[in-house]
Formats: sequence, C-alpha cells, structure tokens
Amino acid sequence: MSDTERVPLVVGVSGASGTPYAAAVLRGLLAAGAAVDLVVSRASRLTLLDETGVSFRDAHWREDLRAWLSRGADGAPDTFASEVGEWLDDGHRVRYHPAGDLAAGPSSGSYRTRGMVIVPASTACVAGVALGLSKDLLQRAASVTLKERRPLVVAVRETPLSGPTLRQLVALDEAGAVVLPVSPGFYAGADHIQDLVDFVAGRVLDAVGIPHDLYRRWRGQLGGGAARSQATNPR
Repeated sequence: MSDTERVPLVVGVSGASGTPYAAAVLRGLLAAGAAVDLVVSRASRLTLLDETGVSFRDAHWREDLRAWLSRGADGAPDTFASEVGEWLDDGHRVRYHPAGDLAAGPSSGSYRTRGMVIVPASTACVAGVALGLSKDLLQRAASVTLKERRPLVVAVRETPLSGPTLRQLVALDEAGAVVLPVSPGFYAGADHIQDLVDFVAGRVLDAVGIPHDLYRRWRGQLGGGAARSQATNPR
C-alpha cells in the first residue's frame, strides 16, 4: 500500500473505560486490510494503564500498541499475538498521531479518510465534539469528519447518562454522526468476555461498512445463541 493509495479510517480512543473495545475494533480493521490513523487521548493512556497494565508512549507507540492489541479482553497477554505481529510489521497499515499534534493530517478536511470512529467515547469527548471545541487532535478530527460529511461513529461508554450528555448525543445524531452505545447483545451467544467485546466492536465496524466475522448475526431463528453456548459448553 503506497501513500497515494492509502485512505485510512481514523480511530480515536478517549479516556472512558473500555479499552478492550478499542483493541477489538483495531484488530477488526487490520484483519479486514484497512489502513488506520490512530489518536490516543492523554486521558485514555491512564485508562489503558489501569485496565491492561500497558503504558502507551509516543516514542514507543508501535511496541506498546503491539502489547495492547495482543491482549485478550480477559487480560491474557498473548491471545492475539501472532495476528497482531503480522499486521503491525507493515509500516503503512497504522499511523499514530499524538493527541497534541494539531498539525497532523486528520486535522484537515483535505486529508483523505474513510471517516472516524471514537471508541470508547467519554462524556467529556462527546461534549467536546458536540460543541466543536477541538481542544485536541481527537476532537478536531471528529469535527473535520462531520464538516466533510464523512461517517463518524461515537461509541459512548457511560451509565447512567445525564441530561446534558443526552442532549449532546442528540446534537451529534442531528449533525450526521452514528451514536452507538457500548451495549453488548446476547442473542449471538457468549461463552467468554471476548464474545461480548467483539459484539460491540462488530457493530462499530458495521456502522462504517467494514466486513468482519466478530459475532454471529441474527438469522431469524430463536434460540440460536443458546444453542451455540450449549454446543461450546455442554453440561
């Protein structure tokens, strides 16, 4: 993939709890052959360290990203190590932009992208994007995505939701964003925490048209999820 052919999807990771969701989305994008421009907010580094033990450093982002994406949702360190190593060895597949770099490509509408997903999206991030604050690259890239009428998916992770946040989410919906609460479905069957995480990641990828096989789709047959679980874990 040359630079002239490269049209990435921007992935923003904010400070909300739920870094395994972001990892699953990133793995899904890379498995589908998509190029990714990654923006990790300063607050999300603290969440990532707390939830996974992985420090995310600008100067060592590639090795830190490898460690993060290799972990399963249950914390097992090498669950996806072989796949991740292959994806990240291609230097064109992932580009990382520090959140403070407001001169980075995604800050401009003339920089071509396929759109943007914010996963997980904190309420502070939701407010910043809804109000057009552009206080960092993550918020600026989201504002650019909206003004250029490109797909924007906001995977909000908070409960309960306050009135101001609900109004800001409505504003984002009216501006053209897809508001996608981090809300796992159980009809697909779930034998492991990774299944629940992958369901949400799959819905995010669906919203931007990326093919995947992260969850069992509904086929109009009742009991399919239960049958899957019983086949995997017979009693």
